[in-house]
Amino acid sequence: MKIRGIKRGQTIELLEQIHSIPDGTEIIMNLELPAAEPVAAQLDLTEEERLAKLNQLFGVWQDQPELMDIFAEIDQQRHTYRGRVINSIDKYKKD
Repeated sequence: MKIRGIKRGQTIELLEQIHSIPDGTEIIMNLELPAAEPVAAQLDLTEEERLAKLNQLFGVWQDQPELMDIFAEIDQQRHTYRGRVINSIDKYKKD
C-alpha cells in the first residue's frame, strides 16, 4: 500500500483516507522523499528576477579583506613543493 503524507513536527498527516487499517494499529513505514525541484522552479521567478537575485549574490564577498588572506594562504599551500622520496638504485646494483 502506498499513501502520500506531509510531515509536520513528529506527525505525518495523510493526504488520503485509509479505512482498511483500524485505529491504534502499529505501522512500519519506508520513507521515500520526492526529488527536489530547482530553486528557481519553486519560486516561479521571471528571468529578470533571477538575474537580479544573481547580481545580489555576486557582490556578497566584496570588501572583505580577510578573504584575500585566506585565498593567498590556499594559493601558497597549493604551490608549495613538498618533494618526493626516490629510492636509490645503488642498493640494487650488483658489483
